Amino acid sequence: MALRIRLQRQGNRNRPVYRVVVAESTSRRDGRYVEALGNYDPRARGNAREFTLTIERADYWIGVGAKPTDTVRSLIRRARLAAVQR
Repeated sequence: MALRIRLQRQGNRNRPVYRVVVAESTSRRDGRYVEALGNYDPRARGNAREFTLTIERADYWIGVGAKPTDTVRSLIRRARLAAVQR
């Protein structure tokens, strides 16, 4: 069972919101997932939060062999930088 940490699309047409999930690599993009790790809103403006991510759980899943996609890898990196700056 190969696991991926990837984005699952939510929201309306022309207004996407993504959920960061751990899913099997063979499951569909919006299909079944193992665990939800956070949310990502690429169109967030003003005081709205752009993304939330549970770094500890992401590290756990990476430790047991889950491979993050390129976009999720950059989100994890940004979440770590934001945690250090706080």
